[in-house]
Formats: sequence, structure tokens, C-alpha cells
Amino acid sequence: MLDKYLEYLQFEKRYSPHTITSYKKDLEDFSHFYSKTEGSDDISKADKKVIRNFIVELSENNIAKRSINRKLSTLRSFYLFLLKIGEIKVSPAESIPSLKFYAEKQIPMSQEEMQTLSERILSEQHDLLEKCIIEVLYQTGIRKAELCGLMFEYVDIGGNELKVIGKGNKERFIPISEDLSDLLRSYLEIRKPETEYKSYFFVNKKGKKLSEKFVYVVVNKYLSLVTSKEKRSPHILRHSFATHVLDNGAEISKVKKILGHSSLASTQVYTNANIEQLKKVFNQAHPRASKKEEL
Repeated sequence: MLDKYLEYLQFEKRYSPHTITSYKKDLEDFSHFYSKTEGSDDISKADKKVIRNFIVELSENNIAKRSINRKLSTLRSFYLFLLKIGEIKVSPAESIPSLKFYAEKQIPMSQEEMQTLSERILSEQHDLLEKCIIEVLYQTGIRKAELCGLMFEYVDIGGNELKVIGKGNKERFIPISEDLSDLLRSYLEIRKPETEYKSYFFVNKKGKKLSEKFVYVVVNKYLSLVTSKEKRSPHILRHSFATHVLDNGAEISKVKKILGHSSLASTQVYTNANIEQLKKVFNQAHPRASKKEEL
């Protein structure tokens, strides 16, 4: 059943390979638990009690609530699939609630920190691939998985544009600056991919596709040069991109499109629009605002 479900995600839901791998890992974790506690590998026979016990064990092992909720979401999706194809009559995960938690507030890099980093990167002898990783992530807001999977044919240096395949295999086009295009053009002069990885734009020194772990290490190293913030990940660059372009006047609907979000609520998580900025927008744009000096 697991193989059929994964094929369903790939061919019908058109999920990305990265997402399918995550779903597979979640189900394998549950299958291992089910085998250990129930003596069976057939998780289609699982009941609510087993799923609750699985959640309890994850909590006792100090697995983050966000990760537990993701695994629970995977189980809900899996059992809905079994319902759809008639393998079960009731989903054992249907009425099990997600764990409540307060999301940790992530602090983006400041514009000053990113400007300092950019100046250091461009003025000092740093690895050209690593420079590209930092600048592409920050200037476009793409995810690290999207960076690793960026195809050569999707990079239009002359047209200053990238085509990115995001979650759900949805494609989007992202404009890039002339400076970033020049940096990517310089990278092409040293790019030496192995034959099987020629379709990827970015390859490591061995000519192979970049790994997400490598990208994380690079970002962490460079952000450490300019900040003492605890969070120094590729996601923070994505968060910083969204915050900075919104702070500088970009429309949130356009930021949503660039980030590849399906809902505006998802974009708002990455932005930092405060009440003073909202007041400024109101006073500049609302037809009745001219009668008021300030809100």
C-alpha cells in the first residue's frame, strides 16, 4: 500500500520528490513503531489507539510538536487515500487533533546585516559557488530544495529571470538583478558538471548536484560573519527577503507570488509589516486619509 500511495502522490498529486521523500520517511517511522508494538507491518489495520501511542512516544523522545503534527498530517493523508481506494471504511487518524504549540518567532536578518555581508562577499576572495548560493537565496527568496533542484534551462541570465518548480510542481518566474545575472555568468565559467548532472544549474566541486545539507552549512557559515542570531539557515534568508521587499514597498500579493505560496496567510508569516508601516500606507493611499494628519 505504501508504494501505491507514493505513486499517487507523484503522479496524481504531482508532489515534488523532496515532499514525497518526507511523506515516505514519516510513514516508515510509523510502520517501524507499528511493527514494534503490534507485531505487524500492515499499517492499514492500525487504530486510533496505536496512532495516539505513536504520538506519545514521539513526544517522550522530545520530537518537536511541529514535526509530530507533520507526521500526523501524513497519516491523515495516507488513510484518506486508503478510504478513497476502498481499503478501509474509517480513517483511524480522522479525529485525532494536532498538538497545540506557539510557533517560535524567527528574527530575519536586518537589511544592514545583509548589505554588510554582500559587501564582504564581493570584496573578498570567497568561493564563487558559495557567493551564488547566498545571493540567489537572498535575492529571490527561493527554498533551499528549489535552489538544489534549479535546472540549467530554467536560468535565463540574459533575460534576468529564473523559472522555479516549487511545491506541488507549481512553476513560477522570478526576476533577478543585473548584478546577480553577472555573478551567475561568472559562475558558469567555472561550472564543471559530471554528465549525469549537466541538467542542474548548480553543481559542487565534484560536478554533482548540490545537497541541502551543503547549502545549509554554507549559509550558516556566511551569516555567522555578520550576526550572532541563533537562526542562521537558508529559511532565514527566505524570511529576510520577504521582510525586506515588503518593508521597501512591495505589494504583499506580489511577494506571495514570488515565494510560491498558495495563500496570503503563508506569506504574512514571513513578513514584518508593523502597525507604523500600515499607518503610513493608509495615510498615503486611503481616500479619506487626507482629512487626517495621522491615525
